[in-house]
Amino acid sequence: MRLFAALRERAGSAKVELELTDGATVADVWPTLDLGQEPPGILYALNRAYAERGVGLSEGDEVAVIPPVSGGDDPPSGSELQSRFRLSEEPLSVEAAVAEVRDDGAGAIATFIGTTRAHSRGRDVLYLDYEAYEGMAEQVMADLADELKRRHELCKVAIHHRVGRVEIGEMSVVIAVSASHRAAALAACQEAIDELKVSVPLWKKETYVGGEEWIGQGS
Repeated sequence: MRLFAALRERAGSAKVELELTDGATVADVWPTLDLGQEPPGILYALNRAYAERGVGLSEGDEVAVIPPVSGGDDPPSGSELQSRFRLSEEPLSVEAAVAEVRDDGAGAIATFIGTTRAHSRGRDVLYLDYEAYEGMAEQVMADLADELKRRHELCKVAIHHRVGRVEIGEMSVVIAVSASHRAAALAACQEAIDELKVSVPLWKKETYVGGEEWIGQGS
């Protein structure tokens, strides 16, 4: 079992080994964890892919409990339209993301930069901490980019996201999209950040004056 964000803190460990009976399904995992009532909005991943609760389990499977999300570097092999996806503990570079999507067929490059703000929901924020399900997060980014490329006829996509502590004013995410026309690039860039916030297994802890909180329903 893999646990993240507030669930990891509740369990006191990021990894837990479970023994389940023959014929067990993903739905049998939560009751066995003994972590109280299941929070709303929880999803599950089986061997780093989202899975329905009725899917059967086998010996050696890796099951991850995915709390609602907050808001490697290599692209999939064989993809003619290359995409780059990166989780980084170091500060992000807009120039690096833009360089990865430059293409002779592109007439436009659109970017989105997410930064850490000092005030949120009436509180003074000190810093953020991001946690990711590494390996799965990059694959979900790749799947998202493939869908955007198909829908908008894009050239290339790059998505870079911080993990670990992010200070006020620092960049937490950089998205760059290249396309033949600006309308497609702009639309795809907006869709990329909107979808990233709900589908990629990344979590955000907000540390503010007087406390801290994992952001997201059920966190």
